[in-house]
Amino acid sequence: MNLPYGYLVGVIVLAIPLLRFRRLPMALGSTVFLASVAISELPFLAIAAFAASTGLAFAEGDLASPVTIVAAVLGAACVALTAWRGMRALPVLRRAMGTAPVSRRLPWSRILLRPFALRPRSVERIANLPYGPHGKRNLLDVYRHRSAPGGAPVLIHFHGGYYTTGRKNSQSLPMLHRLAERGWVCISANYRFRPEASFEDHLIDAKRVVAWVRTHGRDFGADPDRIVLSGSSAGAHMSTLASFTAGDPSYQPGFEDVDTSVSAVVVLGGYYRAYFNRPDTEPTAFARPDAPPFLVVHGDHDSVVPVDDARHFTERLRQISTQPVVYAELPGAHHGFDLFHSPRFEAVVNAVEAFTARAFASAASVRLSARGRSEPGRERGR
Repeated sequence: MNLPYGYLVGVIVLAIPLLRFRRLPMALGSTVFLASVAISELPFLAIAAFAASTGLAFAEGDLASPVTIVAAVLGAACVALTAWRGMRALPVLRRAMGTAPVSRRLPWSRILLRPFALRPRSVERIANLPYGPHGKRNLLDVYRHRSAPGGAPVLIHFHGGYYTTGRKNSQSLPMLHRLAERGWVCISANYRFRPEASFEDHLIDAKRVVAWVRTHGRDFGADPDRIVLSGSSAGAHMSTLASFTAGDPSYQPGFEDVDTSVSAVVVLGGYYRAYFNRPDTEPTAFARPDAPPFLVVHGDHDSVVPVDDARHFTERLRQISTQPVVYAELPGAHHGFDLFHSPRFEAVVNAVEAFTARAFASAASVRLSARGRSEPGRERGR
């Protein structure tokens, strides 16, 4: 009997998301990520595809040998374990958030029937707005509810891609869409790439987007006093550094006086080491006690950015910052867990909502306290 080699190869592919590597060369790590992400983040589609493949193999008489029977059992175990690990994200995030109320509800109809990042009808995208002088690399998209609410909180997202590739409207779209449905104004921005662009250029671009929100955000219903920076991989690196250098004129040429501070930072599968051959650019070297609150989310199976880097960054930032630094390590998650409406990433978005609500409330309390101290005679005069 001929072995069904195609079926056996499929089982091997199903096992890849379960593998955990401490540290791999970039090319190999990226290969593992690309081979894993669809199965890891679309586990129910993987289960359906495996069931169909197994049914076909059985109908054709290819599951008669002990080898294929064992392969079928192992394949079923692999997809079941992958799905279970994805479901563990919600309790992990709830524990990481402590007393902040992270919703237990997940949008199961979307997860099961519409897992791809398609924009909901209730959300409009205003595309290709210029925020700087560098052509298509300085364009951003605005996502908001079609009712165009005013006074909305803002989330700015920067994509990953090793600072050499990628584009806006490609990553974290499930988060942007859901927050826009809930009344946020969300922004996804391009930025300049290396080798033409430098470390300073990337940072300037990130801060230009914040400055754009300060200047033009109200025209789109945004509240410029409630800005959250977010990013994936290299975009997380950018968001982190931009938040640490708020108001630094050396990274704000031509807009030195603009307030580029933000209320919170959300980093997803971030890169936290120095920028290429620039040892002086490690993010924690820029960290300040007044850094904004941070939510750091990383996969414990990340083959591109080792989870140890995220742990080290979080530990160091907690030593420096006076603000909350929340760290959640997602079981079984690889790089790029923000691409689909998976149980894992929907749980992350639940945590983002809870984290930002707490950050906004804390910032509002600080503003009220400061206002009270600046008006000492007002209460006495009543």
